[in-house]
Amino acid sequence: MSGSVDAKLSGLQDIGRGSQSSTPAPEITIACRNVTHRFGHARSPQSVLALENVSLEVRRGEFLCLLGPSGCGKSTLLNIIGGLVTPTGGEITVRGRSLRGEPLPHDVAFVFQESTLFPWYTILENFRLALKFQGVPRGEWDGGAIAALQSVGMTSFAQHYPGQLSVGMRQRINVARSICVGTPVLLMDEPFAALDEQTRMVLGEDLSILLAKTGKTIVFVTHSLAEAVFLSDRIVVMTARPGRIKTIVEVNEAHPRSANFMIEPRFGDLRNALYAALRDEIRLAMTAPPDGQDEETTP
Repeated sequence: MSGSVDAKLSGLQDIGRGSQSSTPAPEITIACRNVTHRFGHARSPQSVLALENVSLEVRRGEFLCLLGPSGCGKSTLLNIIGGLVTPTGGEITVRGRSLRGEPLPHDVAFVFQESTLFPWYTILENFRLALKFQGVPRGEWDGGAIAALQSVGMTSFAQHYPGQLSVGMRQRINVARSICVGTPVLLMDEPFAALDEQTRMVLGEDLSILLAKTGKTIVFVTHSLAEAVFLSDRIVVMTARPGRIKTIVEVNEAHPRSANFMIEPRFGDLRNALYAALRDEIRLAMTAPPDGQDEETTP
């Protein structure tokens, strides 16, 4: 890493740090310890080392963003935290429970890039199905669904089918459904990637309000520097594959966040320094062999 990037990284951490106060240590909801994941057998030429020795703690009630170049293992790490993938090395705990490669549906909800609503059910029927799988009593289904839809301004579409709604509307409903099931942890894998920038920022404001109201712990994957700065309490910057943690930046801006935050000098400083931290990693990601080794040492 060049000296100029080192200086920017140091400055980035100073920008986000702000004033320090003596407060009790936060409760840890998610802990990753030396997490490594390889796709395929190590001796196979098709083997891919996606993550290597990632150690990370996510505090209760915080919004943590995973930011890094394409292929650095952000989504793989998210899936490991959600119990959808068993890591080949290391340990994950969620709310004190060690994961063994099984989902925790009462603790963790997902919002993916693509809508996961069943197209043959109305929006309300989709919510009822999700609540049924959660074991929520039938008498509470509609009340919970309407309250969740109200939180994202979508109550008037309860009787519509997903195909009748825009992509942005469906994603707002996916977020509402994740609220409805009542899990304390929400994992979001680029949920606004298919949306235009204006819609993304409006939904980002809604998400910040959601965090302030519910106190959920949110882990969010994105490629957008502005989205990461606007939404996050902390931003985990990852290296090119195999994904490791390069630096962690604290934003220190209270939720819910105002759109005015985006025009403050500190916002621009954080975004620009994040780009400086990522620029070399993006170039490396374009040429890195599957194992993350130098080309000269790869058999």
